[in-house]
Amino acid sequence: MMKNEDVVLLDAAWQPCGTTPKDQVHTRHTPLHLAFSCYLFTVEGAVLVTRRALSKTAWPGVWTNSFCGHPLPQEALAQAVIRRAQVELGTEVEQITLLSDAFSYQATDVSGIMENEVCPVFAAHCKGALCANPDEVADYAWVDLNNLMAAVKLTPFAFSPWMVSQLNTGAITSGLKKYRDAITIKSAARDIRDGAVIK
Repeated sequence: MMKNEDVVLLDAAWQPCGTTPKDQVHTRHTPLHLAFSCYLFTVEGAVLVTRRALSKTAWPGVWTNSFCGHPLPQEALAQAVIRRAQVELGTEVEQITLLSDAFSYQATDVSGIMENEVCPVFAAHCKGALCANPDEVADYAWVDLNNLMAAVKLTPFAFSPWMVSQLNTGAITSGLKKYRDAITIKSAARDIRDGAVIK
């Protein structure tokens, strides 16, 4: 894992305007900065949810999307997704797809720590088994996307505020469903081609 990572700060027009160390950016007055969220899917269409480690500065122990992160200065967002999947979950990802580059949010947790992010949202396919980093992830589960969206609507207090907002954004939920359907169709077609499905 990299030490002393820098986070990209943004101005009111969402343009880079500097950097600050990651371990200093999240306070009660967090400046606007660049991040991302990613939802990982299996070829069967299950989506990964993770429980944030209890040692996390903000929202410790809260269930959220598969993983999040901050791109390094000059790092492409897709490369940041690949890097953080390895750091947090010990796995490789492919078929990285941008669902929204217009998502942003502010939220303050019970301890007073503030999030203030421009946060593009991605979906990706998980290529292998998970080996979760205990400094990042306390627990995880593969769930049905429709069930997850229903749970978020019924009990939003049980989840991270950014995932709640994302799963209440029509363009993002539509994109997640399309991604899930596409990946399962591709998998079924490959199984038929390879002779794995025999009726």
